[in-house]
Amino acid sequence: MRDLWSAVPSAFALGLVVVLTVHCGPRPEQEDEVGRPEGSHQRADQLAHEFLLVDTHIDVPYRLAKGGDEDLSRRTEGGDFDYPRAIAGGLDVSFMSIYIPADYQETGGAKDYADSLIDLVESFEQRWPDKFRVISDPDAAESLPQGVVGLALGMENGAPIEGDLDNLRYFFDRGIRYITLTHSENNHICDSSYAKEKTWNGLSPFGREVVAEMNRLGMMIDISHLSDAAAEQVLELSEMPVIASHSSARKFTPGFERNMSDELIVELAENGGVIQINFGSAFLNEESNRTGLAAWAAAEEHAEENGLDSDGPEMEEWLKAYREENPLPLADLSEVVDHIEHVIEIAGIDHVGLGSDFDGVGPTLPEGLKDVSQFPNLIEALLERGHSEDDIRKICGGNLMRVWRAVETGAEAPASV
Repeated sequence: MRDLWSAVPSAFALGLVVVLTVHCGPRPEQEDEVGRPEGSHQRADQLAHEFLLVDTHIDVPYRLAKGGDEDLSRRTEGGDFDYPRAIAGGLDVSFMSIYIPADYQETGGAKDYADSLIDLVESFEQRWPDKFRVISDPDAAESLPQGVVGLALGMENGAPIEGDLDNLRYFFDRGIRYITLTHSENNHICDSSYAKEKTWNGLSPFGREVVAEMNRLGMMIDISHLSDAAAEQVLELSEMPVIASHSSARKFTPGFERNMSDELIVELAENGGVIQINFGSAFLNEESNRTGLAAWAAAEEHAEENGLDSDGPEMEEWLKAYREENPLPLADLSEVVDHIEHVIEIAGIDHVGLGSDFDGVGPTLPEGLKDVSQFPNLIEALLERGHSEDDIRKICGGNLMRVWRAVETGAEAPASV
C-alpha cells in the first residue's frame, strides 16, 4: 500500500495504514450473493456490466509480493481486488501495476524485480485460466470471454530500463503497455513530482530518447508522478497521446505537484491524452492531503533521528501509535465525481477516465469506493449528476481505449501479442 497517503513517496507509505471514521457516503445497500447491489442501484449496476470498464492502476502485484500468496479466484480477506469482486463490479480490464520502489535505483536489480512481478501476474492466468487472461492489445481487451477479467501490464517507475533502450523493447515484448517514467525520486529518465530538488529540470537527455522510442514501439507514456516540467516536456515531445494513469486535479489539493494542474490537464487534452482519476482521499481534498504530508514528514524525521529502518518492526510500532492519534480524514465518493467533472469542464469529456490506485491507497478510499466491486456506486453518482450514459461509457473505459488504440496504431513496430 505504498501510495496510501498519496503524499507519502517513500517506504513509509507501507506502514501508514489507518482505521478511520468517514465523513459521509452513499446509503448502505443490500447485496446479492455475488456482491451486486439491488434496488436503486440497478441501472448503474447494469451499465457497469454493459460498458467496457477499465481501471489503469491496481497494485495487486506489489501487494502480493510484499504480503504473500493469496487465492485471487476467491474473495480475499485483505486488499481491494480479487475475481469475485471484479465480476461484481463489472471490471473488465485491470492494468496491473508493475511497481518498482525507488530503492532499486540505488541498489540495482530493478529489471530483475520487474520480471518477477510480470511473472507473478502471468501466474494468475496459469492458475485460474477461466477467470483471468493477460492481455496486451485493445482487440484482446474488447473480446474477452464472458466472466474473464483482462489483466494488462503497466510499469510504475522506469528504473528497470537501466539506461538501455533495448530494455524498452524487452519489456514491450513481455507485455508492458505503459510506463510511468519515474516514481518517488528523480531517476535517469526524468524528475519526480515528489523530489524537493530536481536533477534534470524535466527530462534527462536519455529521457527524451525514451519518449521517442516508446512512441515508436506503441507503448503509452504515463506522466503520473512526474514533475510539472517533465510532464510538459513529454507532452511537447510525444507524437502520440499520453496518459496520467492515476492522478487527480490539483485544483482540489493546492500545491500538491503529484496531482495535475489545470494547465497540464488542458495540455494533456490538446495532446489527445487522458487523465485517469485516483480514488485516494489525499488526492481528492486539501484536508486529507495536508494530513498525509504531515504524517510522511513525521515518519521520515522519526526514522532518521533514531536510525530506524523504515520497513522495520520499530517503525511499524511507531506508525501504529501515530495513526491512532492522527487519523487521516476520508474524502467522499462525490469528490471523485467533482474531479471528473472538473476535467470535463476544462478539457472535455474525451479526456478523463478511472485509475483508482486500488491496493495502493488502502483504507484511505472513500466510503462506497472501497474495492473493485463498487464501481456501480460511482456510475450511479454520475447518473445522479446528470451525465449521459454515452459520456459515462467514455469515462469508464472508452477514452482510455481510444488512446491505447491510437498509440498502437501509430507505432512503427508491430505490437507483440
